[in-house]
Amino acid sequence: MRLSVLDQSPVPDGGTEAEALRASLALARAAEELGFARYWVAEHHGSAAFAGAAPEVMVGAVLAVTTSMRVGSGGVLLPRYPSAKVAEVFRILSALHPGRVDLGVGRAGGPADDFPRKLVELMARLGPEPPVWLLGASTGSAELAARLGTGYCFAHFLNPDPGEAAMSRYHAGGSVRGDVAFDATGGDAVPEPRGAVAVRVVVADTAGEADASAEAFLLWRSRRDLGHDETLPASDRVRRHRWTPAELDRAAVNRRTLVHGTAEQVRTALIGLADAHGVRELVVNTLTHDPADRLRSYRLLAEAMADTMAAPDTMAHL
Repeated sequence: MRLSVLDQSPVPDGGTEAEALRASLALARAAEELGFARYWVAEHHGSAAFAGAAPEVMVGAVLAVTTSMRVGSGGVLLPRYPSAKVAEVFRILSALHPGRVDLGVGRAGGPADDFPRKLVELMARLGPEPPVWLLGASTGSAELAARLGTGYCFAHFLNPDPGEAAMSRYHAGGSVRGDVAFDATGGDAVPEPRGAVAVRVVVADTAGEADASAEAFLLWRSRRDLGHDETLPASDRVRRHRWTPAELDRAAVNRRTLVHGTAEQVRTALIGLADAHGVRELVVNTLTHDPADRLRSYRLLAEAMADTMAAPDTMAHL
């Protein structure tokens, strides 16, 4: 099993974007020490809750404060940019840090119809490095990743329902010739599918503490769904909040996207989730108001999963 990090640089109530970005760098250093395989940074624009609007900048910053962990985007919103520019940026990052850079891309942010063409163009301009991952939450994105021979990371934290079908399509897709499982239309073929599932997780020392962090996330996410773009709420604000019926309805939906509990409870749930999706890598996203709680969650998870995690010297060709 490999565990990785998906970081959105969350901004807490009363905090600043600069503090959120510095907290991301601190988390990256800790994640490497804890044995996480990758550290991916997200791209969000115009959001009060997330500071990470330029993943290529954060990828460079995280590479600079780590030494061995793979670092990448999770992901660049390709429809927003010329493929040539994205390729140039990530080829430079990969040249400066060979064997450590991943390029994850998503189709949000622009016309979806043109996305496959832009992805093929991007891969052709990149060559074999850095490896490309397609991030998605549908069977269609899984099939595209299979056809092009990219890695595929399913966004369980956005919509868990199509996950098992999407990963099945991905693992079954492409053409099989000898030990090459996929046709890489835009670049070199990969020897086997690289599949992962991105899942939202909160781990705490006690079930009660995990429940409190989960409620804070659910309040933030439910209000965001209803058009209230806010920073991550503190626990005292959550305790005082009077939930509306609409917020409760959204919380019921969003609760399905969250795995939370003690370390042992979460370990059991994540192993089951990985088995159900046929993957050996989980990309973990944790959102809490306090960066210390976020770091504690990742630390508890790494300790609980230590006997299943791949050794660092096996991660060079992920």
